[in-house]
Amino acid sequence: MTEFTTKVKDVVRKIPKGKVMTYSEVAVAAGRPKAARAVANIMAKNFDPDVPCHRVIRTDGSMGGYNRGGVEVKKQILKKEGVVL
Repeated sequence: MTEFTTKVKDVVRKIPKGKVMTYSEVAVAAGRPKAARAVANIMAKNFDPDVPCHRVIRTDGSMGGYNRGGVEVKKQILKKEGVVL
């Protein structure tokens, strides 16, 4: 795992239940503001249940992908957590 991947996962672990961050916001918080696409790729490959990748969305407010059941599952999880979509 790269240092950047570790930083990204650390940032995402800190997103509280009921909140979301964009891929761009995660990239900035991880120290690489232009790496939103890399963040998306890291989240697409994440299967660690301690990293709530469902809380990371696109800058335009759309869901982006979700490797554990697709976009509809991602929406359902976020709604259960109190995120207004």
